[in-house]
Amino acid sequence: MSASSLANPASRQGLDLIEGYRAPAREVAADWLRQMLVFVGICTITLPIAWIAITAFKLPRDVYSLDSALAFTPTLENLRTVFEHPWNLGSKIINSFAVAIGTVLLAIPMATMAAYAFSRFEFRFKQTVFLLVIASQFIPAAVVVLPYFLMFKQVGMLDTRSALVLINMSVVLPYAVWMMKGFIDAVPVEIEESAMVDGASRARVLWEIVVPAALPGIIAAAVFSFTLTWNEFLFALIISKQDALTLPIGLIGFRTERGDLWELMAAGGILITAPMFLISLLVQKQFIQSLTAGSVR
Repeated sequence: MSASSLANPASRQGLDLIEGYRAPAREVAADWLRQMLVFVGICTITLPIAWIAITAFKLPRDVYSLDSALAFTPTLENLRTVFEHPWNLGSKIINSFAVAIGTVLLAIPMATMAAYAFSRFEFRFKQTVFLLVIASQFIPAAVVVLPYFLMFKQVGMLDTRSALVLINMSVVLPYAVWMMKGFIDAVPVEIEESAMVDGASRARVLWEIVVPAALPGIIAAAVFSFTLTWNEFLFALIISKQDALTLPIGLIGFRTERGDLWELMAAGGILITAPMFLISLLVQKQFIQSLTAGSVR
């Protein structure tokens, strides 16, 4: 089309009409592309989980057969076998729960008090100390595992749940402090001042006013701490030898002289993911609320 025709108002109106017809097509294509990307993302996440769930109920002969990929006779034998000798996943599940729950019960109150101190009090090098707390989260685990090993060996705490709780606390505390500080910052200081004028102590203000107001952030930090501790592998591998072995370490035992026992490994994977799935269902609403509320102040 020539420049003179483009200068004509009628021609421009015609172009606008043509573009108006094309716009819905572009929107449809963009919407279709978004849906495809979402579908690919969902498949990428769910297919490995579905494969583990299916394999956990297969007999060994069905695991390596393409004909039995979906058409097979389900069995509960694998879930029973992993609790027997020599796998003994029952004791490892107990250890994992003990370490994860112990870490959460100790780390969350400590993180709450530390976050409150960073939020409400002024002291020298406050920002520097807070940055050091956050920076400690980015130290690779492989760097600190040897000092921990030597320290616990000296005090006789190797292969104990207490040692794993202490190590995992050092991992989850920085993130928990950082997350909860944002929620405590959002609690109006005037409410606390009014309560203290009426005679409430600082501890009472913290546990009766600040903690309920920041509860979504506390729940999110607790879920994160439990998940990180439950899935922790390296520290448990180095510190534990027999008595304090956790569930992720138990999966190593399924690598035998005849190869990887995929059906048993999948059964162990089901046992690892089941608690996380249940927790996500129970605290889904609170967790989503914590992610949204912390960004709006």
